[in-house]
Amino acid sequence: MSAYAHHHHHHHGHKGTGASASSHNHEYFNKLAAEYDERHGKTLDRLIEEIRARLDFIGVAWVDDDDDNNNGDGSAVDDATTRAKKSEGTLEKTVRLLDYACGTGVVSRALAPYTTQCVGIDLSENMVAAYNTRAENQGLTPSEMHAYHGNLCVPEDPNPPAFASPEFTNFDVAAVGLGFHHFDDPALAARRLAERLKTGGVLMILDFLPHEKLDASHPATQTITHHGFTEEHIRRIYEEAGVGKDFALQELAAVFHLSKENGEEVKRKIFIARGTKA
Repeated sequence: MSAYAHHHHHHHGHKGTGASASSHNHEYFNKLAAEYDERHGKTLDRLIEEIRARLDFIGVAWVDDDDDNNNGDGSAVDDATTRAKKSEGTLEKTVRLLDYACGTGVVSRALAPYTTQCVGIDLSENMVAAYNTRAENQGLTPSEMHAYHGNLCVPEDPNPPAFASPEFTNFDVAAVGLGFHHFDDPALAARRLAERLKTGGVLMILDFLPHEKLDASHPATQTITHHGFTEEHIRRIYEEAGVGKDFALQELAAVFHLSKENGEEVKRKIFIARGTKA
């Protein structure tokens, strides 16, 4: 993809330029993809539980809302008949998720039982490959869950040809799970995602509340452009992107542990935010 070629160049010291964080992200996450799920397994499972516990908060008309597929405790049974109906496309209702900066697909895995289609996009080919391998291993077809390599946030490329077809628009929910703090321009990302929502669709962001800067020696430092977000900052981003209707933000009980070089653990508090495209 020639459009992304510029992400492979190094622009050390140009923190604000379009390619900088992206090129560092690309290398860092390609390396990380292989071990990401193993390293963060418990936290990711906990995040999935926390997302599923907030289906009403997110406020999408999920597929299972009016089916009898729930086990009382909120865990969905993605049973054979529903799966068969989904793959035959005979479920009347469709609920489509765009999982941006999808990584290995944590948000997609959390929401798959309540949606009819999950579409992932990520800058790292290795993350995309890990996402698609996982989906195949779970017996999901590409029409149910599939990720693509790409970038929706190149400032001078508002409508990348690779994502111009109808299957990449009109989503019921667009989500960024722990990717927002890696973006050069989070407000641009929110606008680009809002454009791909249907009217009444929901933008959902999971990310870190404000925290101290990482030690410069941590390998992720060059990929992190924002050190957490306040509720006011996120609200402003939502409003400017046209998804500020019914804006709400909650802190999750789960925390993300990052180990510093000196062996200390840094605890990160995580929020989930939602807003509707008016």
